[in-house]
Amino acid sequence: MRNSLRARRAALSPAARVAAAQALVAQVERIPEFIVDTRIAGYWAIAGELPLAALMSGVSVRGQIWHLPIVDDDGLLRFAPWRTGAELAANRFGIPEPVCTLEQSCAPADLDVVLVPLLGFDRAGWRLGFGGGYYDRSFAFLRDRSAPGKPLLVGIGYAVQEVDPIEAQPWDVRMDYIATDRELIDLTPPV
Repeated sequence: MRNSLRARRAALSPAARVAAAQALVAQVERIPEFIVDTRIAGYWAIAGELPLAALMSGVSVRGQIWHLPIVDDDGLLRFAPWRTGAELAANRFGIPEPVCTLEQSCAPADLDVVLVPLLGFDRAGWRLGFGGGYYDRSFAFLRDRSAPGKPLLVGIGYAVQEVDPIEAQPWDVRMDYIATDRELIDLTPPV
């Protein structure tokens, strides 16, 4: 399934990718916490992932702090503040990461909203990633919650990445929202 989803994403034209990135802004900005909370984490788009650059200007204007993930040797993520133009270095997977000390980074639990890349998603909030399990391990503390926790997890992908229901595994962490270029799927329980 992952190969099929990669092919689906790769088939998008450059113009479709740019349009999707612009359309994503309106969807993500419908999430109240994304507008008012301070620590927002995104990702550096690779391999055709939906880019987040269009969201960053609003984060900056609102005085929020944008974070990018750093892959630790233990297979977990930590997050470091990053601004456009700040130094980056490629990690062992070739993904750019902020250059910082351990003290300058924060743990996943210290974030308010995390925009999580996905390869596929279903309408129940389950996602398929690249298969490394970094996000599931790093946010395992949210696994058994019955209501949205901190941080709020927002899966990000193109609408064409939607799949039939995914059989969740015991280690999977469910998203609170899925945001695509076409819609925002709210998976939080009604108040």
